[in-house]
Amino acid sequence: MIKKFIRKILGVKNKSDVASANSKPTVLGPKDHGIDPQLVSANAIRITQTLQENGFKAFVVGGAVRDLLTGVKPKDFDIATNATPEQVKRLFRRAFIIGRRFQIVHVMFGQDLLEVTTFRGAATDGAPKDEHGRVLRDNTFGEQHEDAARRDFTVNAMYYDPATQTVLDYHGGMKDVKKKTLRIIGVPEARYREDPVRMLRVVRFAAKLQFNIDAATRAPIPVMAPLINNVPAARVFDEMLKLLTSGHAMACLQQLRKEGLHHGLMPLLDVVLEQPLGEKFVTLALANTDLRVQQGKPVSPGFLFASLLWHQVVEKWDAYKAAGEFPIPALHLAADDVLNTQTDALAIQRKIGSDMRDIWAMQPRFEKRVGKTPYKMLEHPRLRAGYDFLLLRCASGEIDADLGEWWTDFIDGEAEERERLINSKPKATAAEAGVKKRRPRRRAPRKAAAAAE
Repeated sequence: MIKKFIRKILGVKNKSDVASANSKPTVLGPKDHGIDPQLVSANAIRITQTLQENGFKAFVVGGAVRDLLTGVKPKDFDIATNATPEQVKRLFRRAFIIGRRFQIVHVMFGQDLLEVTTFRGAATDGAPKDEHGRVLRDNTFGEQHEDAARRDFTVNAMYYDPATQTVLDYHGGMKDVKKKTLRIIGVPEARYREDPVRMLRVVRFAAKLQFNIDAATRAPIPVMAPLINNVPAARVFDEMLKLLTSGHAMACLQQLRKEGLHHGLMPLLDVVLEQPLGEKFVTLALANTDLRVQQGKPVSPGFLFASLLWHQVVEKWDAYKAAGEFPIPALHLAADDVLNTQTDALAIQRKIGSDMRDIWAMQPRFEKRVGKTPYKMLEHPRLRAGYDFLLLRCASGEIDADLGEWWTDFIDGEAEERERLINSKPKATAAEAGVKKRRPRRRAPRKAAAAAE
């Protein structure tokens, strides 16, 4: 009763009310939306055309439309249709139905993957949920206006038809794009409870698009943030990876901290960012990642997470060495500790974890610049990642810049130059020689006395 009274006073509607109230969209023509057809994927056009020729509705939807409206070529194109997953699958040679929570179809054209979803119907109270209200499975199909109400933010709830070049806007998404505002569709508390990952998504979109978060959309986040702990770790990891490879990684992390969403994801990140060397290292790593994304270059998740967690490894590494462990075994023990902790929180994939270990394990080996060791390092499959990581450590002031310069010259040099670098190097240190310094042997008192006689 109290909730109903508050909603009546504030004019807040529940989701079914939102869907029925917005059953007719605002239709925007080419002059209204200004989308450049040349920015639309040829394969997205091919899918919508094939579905329409077979009697179905089909539209480009979601983030792709949002990006097209801002003049940006979308990285991914999603398609929405009234065809069921089975009907979609029959129309395309390389199509695969996936998903448990909600079935979707992946359609492949060479290496290009496009996601096709069936219009979702209004959520039902009978959909399986966990004890916190998160929807576990919901394959209810429905009408387009119901599908629009089920989408998360107004700017992601617009549909573009390449054939007619029209945009269907059900929830004022075009106005919010112009105002650079992120506004959730429906009651924020209910939408976050259904899927807590939406709280991470609003942070990512705000940082990436440089949009403001609507006050009502932001208000429940600090209170409801713990619900993310109930989301499967694999989904959280996927969202974190999208966030960190958005091209605005540092802004995303800062926004996470601002909204109180980083706890449980990378709870020790605060400690790292409060230390001068740690903050500089992470800032440089994320800036490097953002630059690669903006230049269209590939980004290694292993390198990215190895950078974010490095100072946690260093802290534990130092602790093991102080306890009497030899440096190399101590480093492996530290890596195990950090990865085991973060795997529970983020479900870091085995391949990514293996890459992280390789990058970390290479760091002491860079200090050994004698004999055949540098030549063996050149054959290491992860040399480039390990070397780039070494340069980050030098740039942050963690280690002497001379080490990075020596390796730059060695990697780029010809055979004669490499030989000169090894031969001209000062006498190897204990770390480079790979041996432990020994104290001079002291004679036993008896032998010393006998020698004196």
